[in-house]
Amino acid sequence: MSSELWRMIPQVDEVLRRSEFVALGLSHGRVSVTLAVRQAIDELRNTILAQNEPVPPPEGVHAALLSRVTAILGARLQASLRRVINCTGIPLHTNLGRAPLAASAIEAVVQAATGYSTLEYDVDTGERGSRQSHVRALLVELTKAESALVVNNNAGAVLLALSALANQREVVVSRGELVEVGGNFRIPEVMEQGGAELREVGTTNKTYAADYERAITARTAALLKVHTSNYQVVGFAAAASREQVVEVAHRHGILAIEDLGSGALVPLHGEPTVAEAVAAGMDIVTFSGDKLLGGPQAGIIVGKKECIARLEKHPLARALRIDKLTLAALLATLRLYRQGEQDEQVPLLAMLTKDPAHYQSEAEQLAAAINALPAWRAEVKPAHAQVGGGSLPGKEFAGFVVAIESPIGCVALEQRLRRRALPIVARIEKGRVLVDPRCLLAGDREEVIAALEAIAAEAAL
Repeated sequence: MSSELWRMIPQVDEVLRRSEFVALGLSHGRVSVTLAVRQAIDELRNTILAQNEPVPPPEGVHAALLSRVTAILGARLQASLRRVINCTGIPLHTNLGRAPLAASAIEAVVQAATGYSTLEYDVDTGERGSRQSHVRALLVELTKAESALVVNNNAGAVLLALSALANQREVVVSRGELVEVGGNFRIPEVMEQGGAELREVGTTNKTYAADYERAITARTAALLKVHTSNYQVVGFAAAASREQVVEVAHRHGILAIEDLGSGALVPLHGEPTVAEAVAAGMDIVTFSGDKLLGGPQAGIIVGKKECIARLEKHPLARALRIDKLTLAALLATLRLYRQGEQDEQVPLLAMLTKDPAHYQSEAEQLAAAINALPAWRAEVKPAHAQVGGGSLPGKEFAGFVVAIESPIGCVALEQRLRRRALPIVARIEKGRVLVDPRCLLAGDREEVIAALEAIAAEAAL
């Protein structure tokens, strides 16, 4: 490009002096607008160079820059972490934040965030209290354990248990239970970080109580049982029961620890409950708060008082401690379980226990609104969904989806839904966009319909 053409592209200072950009500076700040103008001018230069196009007339350049600068500033104001509407049909969608919170849990978080709180303050004595006291009694009541401790996530719970109870000693675990959870996070690596020495027993598909017993030495601290909550072993397979593991461990004077992973507090499609693990005699049981419990991300540890006390005194307990907002949400969620209101009030459990006819009705209402759009077509189809989040492997939930055909095509429609200010996440199957109503929360159906109507109107222009 010649020097004459370069001079036709306005300088940053020249652009900033124009009234439209001065107005932007008043609302967004001069520094932000300056940076946006520089970016827009650089993009204009690169576009002209790449496409070998002439520079537009001055007014055209300024109009294009104004449009681009406004878009840049708008994008910077948009939070990267924001609410989305989940139309995938996967309730525990890890990428979308797993379990949505109950209304009472959301209110509790707002209350805890609004000002100061009794996080570690005892109003009766006027002295320092423990943040664990807010949930300990509830967890003991719900699981029948002797004591409880809550940390920031379940991987942290397992790490703390092994660090406090098995450091520099052996922990025996079945080869068939050396699981990997999300993000390439593996049980053997957690054990290594906790200072425990892994002792594998059995085979991939079969491990018996006798295998654990033969592996016990003077250096053995615990037998570890890991619930395979994110996969199933079927066919020619066998595993020692938790009762057998407990019996062997206690007969040799060592601990029995179980990582339940998903951690259901109530019976749910055959998943073992925390209370069952406690009743079997496990000394320590760890599980998640944001999976089948349906609360916030947390690592929950229940078990014998003496073991929990050792965990609380370990330095890692402070590094992994739960924050006040998560604690507030967990407390409110646990209260719903105590009141027996979890199936109706905890969104995850409602999604997994409602009759499929409910989702058929939701799908039909969506389809009726879409079929009212010119040249659009929606069909209600039976479908099956999985819970996601590494929980209930192999279990499918019957439901219904709305399969949408639009004039703009499935790829463009999915992208436009996903890129809205309030993103709507759907999926594509066989050339149609599928909207599954299972995970829609209050007001979501109306938002989806409004978005589709807006997209249809834009496409008709």
